[in-house]
Amino acid sequence: MPGEAVTLQLGHYSGCVGAHWWGLQAAALRGPTEPAELRASALLRPGRGPGGTETPSPRLVALELKGGVGALTLDGVSAEAPVPWDGAVADYRDAPRDSGNRDSGNRAGDAACDGKGGPGAAVPGAAPTGSQDPPSVRLWSDYLNVPLHPRSVHVIRQYLHDGDCGCLEAFAQGESLLQDPACVEELEDRLHFFVEECDYLQGFQVLCDLHNGFSGVGAKVTELLHDEYSGKGILSWGLTPATSDVGDPQSSFYRLLNTALGIVHLSQHSSLFCPLSLSGSLGIRPRPPVTFPYIKYDASLNYHSSAVLAAALDTLTVPYRLWSSQGSMVHFADSLTFSGRKVVAAWASLPFPAFAGSSLPEILSAHQQDVPWKLLLSSWREQKVSCCFAQSVVLRGVCKERPSSSSLGQQPRTPLQGCESPEEMLQHYLHTHFPGSFSTAHVLQQPCDTRPPFPQFFSPLLTRQGFLQDKALGHSLAGPNRAVQSIPVLAALQASPVLHQLLSGLWRDLRAWNVRRWSSFFTAGLEHDDFQQALEELKTLSQCYEMGFGGDGSEDEADSD
Repeated sequence: MPGEAVTLQLGHYSGCVGAHWWGLQAAALRGPTEPAELRASALLRPGRGPGGTETPSPRLVALELKGGVGALTLDGVSAEAPVPWDGAVADYRDAPRDSGNRDSGNRAGDAACDGKGGPGAAVPGAAPTGSQDPPSVRLWSDYLNVPLHPRSVHVIRQYLHDGDCGCLEAFAQGESLLQDPACVEELEDRLHFFVEECDYLQGFQVLCDLHNGFSGVGAKVTELLHDEYSGKGILSWGLTPATSDVGDPQSSFYRLLNTALGIVHLSQHSSLFCPLSLSGSLGIRPRPPVTFPYIKYDASLNYHSSAVLAAALDTLTVPYRLWSSQGSMVHFADSLTFSGRKVVAAWASLPFPAFAGSSLPEILSAHQQDVPWKLLLSSWREQKVSCCFAQSVVLRGVCKERPSSSSLGQQPRTPLQGCESPEEMLQHYLHTHFPGSFSTAHVLQQPCDTRPPFPQFFSPLLTRQGFLQDKALGHSLAGPNRAVQSIPVLAALQASPVLHQLLSGLWRDLRAWNVRRWSSFFTAGLEHDDFQQALEELKTLSQCYEMGFGGDGSEDEADSD
């Protein structure tokens, strides 16, 4: 059986995604105990809370800047112990709005709202149930509802989380932090603590901000993990907020440079690297953010966009967290990253459109024309993509049973109904859309839990279990009892030719700019020769995905993203 994983969160937006992700792990523990499909111990460590109650906590090392931890104490634990949440949700109107919780975040001096004391109190960061109002949150710690170990959070005091100066803006600034022996020793001590208590360490999950100086931190952290823990899996996720300050040329160019350098260096020392974002573009040209038909989220709120990515991440990482899994993180990465393709793209359908009571063959047959998922990287095109080199697909929260006619010995009406298992059905479905591709498939009964502090930004066309219904409930029936408590999710990681367009788009954007205009980016220690080498490595990486996309490999027609 695969063992445990240690997670690293590098940067504030990674903390936003992580806070929701840990909330999903805690919610799963409070759900039905049977069938136990996922191993909580893969991500969580055992612990004891007040009164001796079992209180698992994340096996986590998080690096954050000064002013970015909010309600957490200097030791990284909540000032008031969080509790499992099943009560009502309130919106504190007198609390500051999330006007600063954009790309740069907000100052951490004040708590966003009160009431974290016990049962019946309001969950920080949760909008009123059934409301589309923005939540009163400022930092990821405002909606973190799991306890953290005192060794989890390390605050980097050389830089500020928010402000006009003193921010961690450039890749080389992040690299230089991990060249400081004191910082390296602090990180290694925390890593060793969590690693040494594992029965069998299968690897590391690295959540890293890609758009700021934490991309340089991630480059050095993955290099350290690669050197010190040889043979262990390193799955890295490059995270970018859904919106950014596109009106500022320097900020836009810094974001472009950090993203490109982060992709090159993080993929070099990771077993697998996946950029994750709801931003419409990773490149220099702004585009509308990724949209979903049954979610109405505010792309300017980190609290919203990070929840979508956390739900996707919770599903994408299923294969090496299953009780039934025989493969580790290394095997998982190896199945996707052959022939130099260490970068993968993520797709997700949140929620996966299905009607309650439908069988799995009926659900899949309803989407024969196209897979109803979205690329979690760019809204560059809405066209059908029918080619990939390898993929890992997970479908969760749907009925696994076949129609009753099959169980009665009648001849199956469709090939899907003739399949022997849910995984075989999903494999057959994938083969029709991606013929010749290497695919692995997993089908889970357990849905993705979306109770608070997960935001309630769902369409009124969804039931409490996230299934479609014929018409929306009237306003009089909305309210606390209408909260969507869970959703079915379809998600995939693909080594796909779509990455050729995205990576080559970044390369063309950087090649077109006169980087010497932005000498301030290089004053932190990045040499122009090193930058040019990274640029060539980015081009080479993009070429790994060039063959077979759309019938031609023309770069001239590709969109720059």
